[in-house]
Amino acid sequence: QVQLVESGGGLVQPGGSLRLSCAASGRIISIYNMAWYRQAPEKQRELVAVITSDGRTNYADSVKGRFTISRDNVKNTMYLQMNSLKPEDTAVYYCNGRISRYGEMPRDYWGQGTQVTVPS
Repeated sequence: QVQLVESGGGLVQPGGSLRLSCAASGRIISIYNMAWYRQAPEKQRELVAVITSDGRTNYADSVKGRFTISRDNVKNTMYLQMNSLKPEDTAVYYCNGRISRYGEMPRDYWGQGTQVTVPS
């Protein structure tokens, strides 16, 4: 069983910073792309940032220059450093990873989500 567990969410004032973490565990052979998504109330889930296994990154236009995605392949952990937070960043943030297990083809796994709230 593969688990992705997010942590680091919370309430932060506009302009503040938070760092989210996503730790993968289980009988993992390889972790390919990892990504952060978010879903605000009554909105569709949207891609925030993605990082490949060799560290290439891509960001949604709305977070470019403010958020930084990174990963530690030894610890099987991904991070999202969020700076200059705005009320519109308020959402549940989900971790996603394309992961292969022993005897299985790679597939997507999701974390349970962590709430980020930036009051207006």
